[in-house]
Amino acid sequence: MKILYLTGGAGQMYCGSCLRDNALATELISRGHDVTLLPVYTPTLTDEPNVSGDKVFFGGISVYLEQYVPLFRKSPRWLDRLWDSTPMLQLASRRSISTSPKMLGELTVSMLKGEAGFQQKEIAKLLEWLAHEGAPDVISLPYTLLLGLAKPIKKALGRPIACTLQGEDLFLEGLHEPYRSEAKDLIRANVEHVDTFIAVSEYYAEFMPGYLGIPPEKIRVVPLGINLQGYQRGEHQGSEPFTVGYFARVAPEKGLQVLADSYRRLRLKEDFSDGSGDRSRGVRLEIAGYLAPEHKAYLGGIERAIRNAGLGEEFHYRGVLDREEKISFLQSLDVLSVPATYDEPKGMFLLEAMACGIPVVQPRRGAFTEIVEKTGGGLLVEPDDPESLAEGLLQIYRDPSLGKRLGQSGFEKVRVHYSVARMADRALAVYEDLVSRGLTRSDADQENEITNKTQRHEGVKPSTT
Repeated sequence: MKILYLTGGAGQMYCGSCLRDNALATELISRGHDVTLLPVYTPTLTDEPNVSGDKVFFGGISVYLEQYVPLFRKSPRWLDRLWDSTPMLQLASRRSISTSPKMLGELTVSMLKGEAGFQQKEIAKLLEWLAHEGAPDVISLPYTLLLGLAKPIKKALGRPIACTLQGEDLFLEGLHEPYRSEAKDLIRANVEHVDTFIAVSEYYAEFMPGYLGIPPEKIRVVPLGINLQGYQRGEHQGSEPFTVGYFARVAPEKGLQVLADSYRRLRLKEDFSDGSGDRSRGVRLEIAGYLAPEHKAYLGGIERAIRNAGLGEEFHYRGVLDREEKISFLQSLDVLSVPATYDEPKGMFLLEAMACGIPVVQPRRGAFTEIVEKTGGGLLVEPDDPESLAEGLLQIYRDPSLGKRLGQSGFEKVRVHYSVARMADRALAVYEDLVSRGLTRSDADQENEITNKTQRHEGVKPSTT
């Protein structure tokens, strides 16, 4: 099968969506499929071998210039190639300039207008490239924020289009009005040009029809999967100090402030001394993940609060980690918690921790619930409740056998339900059905066939209903 994936670059940040798209493309290529992974905005950054193409479409510099400087909407291609070059885009990414909500809103709305937006020249470049490369069997868009491309691509190629649903509501809710409402209206207007939407969790498949007006019958679920190579159990668990870990972007919505508050409560509830009376040697809070310039003050405030509580020696921020460092970091933990303050649709960090045999303690919200319940790899606590989270962490500390049982269950079940091979099987079932059915069979027939293919893969007797 010939598949074209567009994937949104995130500059110098390891992005969960980029990692997911790259892992899926890599797995499909290894099976002999003809897959092109095409970056948009910036080159992608992954902690595995990057299989995306060198050419970047809708380069971030060009998109910006065309939005705010009318002259560049008709600039010559030779000049555009300078802005769209990988070195220039990487240089712009390294500057990590914070973008205002107004600017984000204007760009988002313009992109969703498609050929009626200020980036119509960029669409023409993409269509010319596609005409030269030949039509794929399926085209996949990375998120609904690029739905303005669906109509022109469908018109030019006449091929089915899929769109992944993997967290765009958080971005949309961060836009100021009137851009938020206008963007959502444009997405709803473009839904008809997409043949199938692929949600990365059951939670998101249930949420998106109400949020963006996507017909439920158009949505298929392909749960996240990770490349498990190199993930092994750590040797730290059960030894001192008891280590609570956080691995995600350092940003308010990811809930580090909730975890820090819970940690302070944890220290008041339990004597973590090692027998010598030095309680600081018995517990620590380890943090890792991307820190954007606009969130440095946020991290600084958390660090000050920890120091003021007399716990400064126990708090460590490890920065951005590559794949080897990430696995080593996770293996050093006794428990992981990323208590996001919104309904997270992915939760890849949970899968990575479980793949190392590390139990998790998470708020009962979003995709966290289904991941923890499906794997048995952790505890669920009340959302946005530092006291409830502290009690969950204490359960792991006070009962090491519980931590081991949860860690073992997660270690085993993540390999059953959330491997990249499993993700590829589910994605191929959707693509093959999409291509073969020609959009003519009933949705019930489509769903039964996909379910039966998946059950056969798992060794389950297919349904005859």
